[in-house]
Amino acid sequence: MTLTPEAAEAFIRTHTRIASAPLTPELRFHLADETVEIWSQTEEALGGMGLPPPFWAFAWAGGQALARYVMDHPDMVAGAHVLDFACGCGIAGIGAARAGARRVDASEIDAFAVAATRLNAALNGANLEAALGDVVGEDAGWDVVLAGDVFYEAPGAARIADWLARLHARGARVLIGDPGRTFLPKTKLEALARYDTPVSRDLEDRDVRLAQVWRFAG
Repeated sequence: MTLTPEAAEAFIRTHTRIASAPLTPELRFHLADETVEIWSQTEEALGGMGLPPPFWAFAWAGGQALARYVMDHPDMVAGAHVLDFACGCGIAGIGAARAGARRVDASEIDAFAVAATRLNAALNGANLEAALGDVVGEDAGWDVVLAGDVFYEAPGAARIADWLARLHARGARVLIGDPGRTFLPKTKLEALARYDTPVSRDLEDRDVRLAQVWRFAG
């Protein structure tokens, strides 16, 4: 079975509602109401397709923090070519587009996330190009790279950190949104902002997380 963009978009429209995230009340997204329900609906609909869980159906704290930060500090992205890496629902990239980015690319390895990001960009009138694929190790000349909630797994985190460090070393501005994930490379970073972010207890085992925005130091 092949998932078409049309089928992905239809599934998203059916199983989410349009709502705002706590830190970005001026933006709208297709979001899930119930964590368990959207997970089970995705498993039933997809069967053995082997796609990732529906992380795209939630506005995670790190992405919210990035979106809030760039909208409050538009000089960080204005006129820039921006990558929203592992974009999820696209919240950080949409925030960058709203803040005046010249071009926003969004990347994901989940076809549903790509579809959700496209739908959410359209909801917000954001000019954004979302594409399916693993871009770690690539360099399309981005001026700014936004990475929200990506340091939660050891092998992947090390690979991502090395790649982001290389982009920083050649002159890209790398901004990371993170609510205290285990494998965040803090020794290489400096904190820019802190946000108390309401989150789903089903997802995070708490009602509020401290999400910080970081950038590579040196």
